[in-house]
Amino acid sequence: MKLSQPYSSNSTFEGELAIAGVTARNLANEFGTPLFVIDEDDFHQRAGAWRDALIRHFGNHAGTVYYAGKSFLNKEVARWINQVGIGFDVCSGGELAVARSVNFPATNIELHGNNKSESEIREAIEYGVGTIVMDSFFEIERVARIAAELGKIQKVYLRLTAGVEAHTHEFISTAHEDQKFGFSIASGSAWKAVEATSAHASLRLAGFHSHIGSQIFIAEGFEVAAARLIELLAKYRDHFDAQLPELDLGGGYGIAYLPGESGLDPDEVLASISAVVKRECEKHSLTIPTISIEPGRHIVGPTTTTIYAVGTTKSVELDGGESRRYIAVDGGMSDNIRPSLYGAEYTALLANRLSESAPVNSRIVGKHCESGDIVIRQIELPGDIAPGDLLAVPATGAYGRSMASNYNHIPRPAVVAVKAGKARLITRRESINDLLALDI
Repeated sequence: MKLSQPYSSNSTFEGELAIAGVTARNLANEFGTPLFVIDEDDFHQRAGAWRDALIRHFGNHAGTVYYAGKSFLNKEVARWINQVGIGFDVCSGGELAVARSVNFPATNIELHGNNKSESEIREAIEYGVGTIVMDSFFEIERVARIAAELGKIQKVYLRLTAGVEAHTHEFISTAHEDQKFGFSIASGSAWKAVEATSAHASLRLAGFHSHIGSQIFIAEGFEVAAARLIELLAKYRDHFDAQLPELDLGGGYGIAYLPGESGLDPDEVLASISAVVKRECEKHSLTIPTISIEPGRHIVGPTTTTIYAVGTTKSVELDGGESRRYIAVDGGMSDNIRPSLYGAEYTALLANRLSESAPVNSRIVGKHCESGDIVIRQIELPGDIAPGDLLAVPATGAYGRSMASNYNHIPRPAVVAVKAGKARLITRRESINDLLALDI
């Protein structure tokens, strides 16, 4: 199986979609729809591929591969992360609580976020979180003060903006200057942050962190960012007569969502980054630092498929005499906000049967009271799709369930793990009682 493909281990069984040996119809019958179905073996393979590639290309300088809790998280996934032997990147007290609930090793946790609360910082330091990535001068003071109050010396990184304009959507591009994250290298605030951090005895600055965006398909941006961070390492060495030992080069590696697309390959991207790191360190007479990365959606994104049930269909006439078939499913923007939020594109397929009907211009829409509640804006699907059919949308593992909402008071979907022909519930479907439970 190629790691870049968007379809996980999906196959067909007598004309019906099967995921890890379990048919879409059986999954829908047992667990209901909409339903997130995650291929457990595929998850382990993808996480292990990044871990192994980092070791291959950096050897003794390989640090930690961090799984992005924001992409998708529950207790079982946290256990899988630990089983694979990679780290856990959290950015809220809630994500940290999931890690703590399964006794995830604190030293393998990295805490992110541009506006961590004092309670989140305190909880992290008390738990013994390995690294806190600091994002502002206010945060430097807060982490230093709370660590001192707890009698600890906290290992920290500084998140830096390297001035790299990632080739991605504006809303998920995070390393240009005009955005909320990090200290700018170009403006000089990064060096001021270095000086401010070094003034606190309760902080141990171990290195720098950079993240240039998400869903990126070329390695060039990562290479430029690495070179600029290493240049700052050299400045630190020259000023303090000591070298910072670590760099976290972030991630944002793109995955395939549509047929014909391919995502970044772990070996290819890390080979490219490794060459730049080694060259730049030699240029500045630096020891190669320990390199960590954050593959983000690349681990969980392709492992998961959403299964929907079709509720209604209708055809509408378009200008020029053409028509479009609207296919309404039992989910939508409440379980996948990405198409509405920033125009993310997906594909879909008829999951419960084969069809010999000619494909027609179709639009898959949700059930919410919004005209923008569109899952797929344009796709060719069989013209005989009807109420009761099942549609499968691959590559929904990242930011589908994790960004899900209760808009229109719709309960959030269940998540099922499949492996070797067996399915098990790992996050139950919300009930109406769950929705009412918080109301006074």
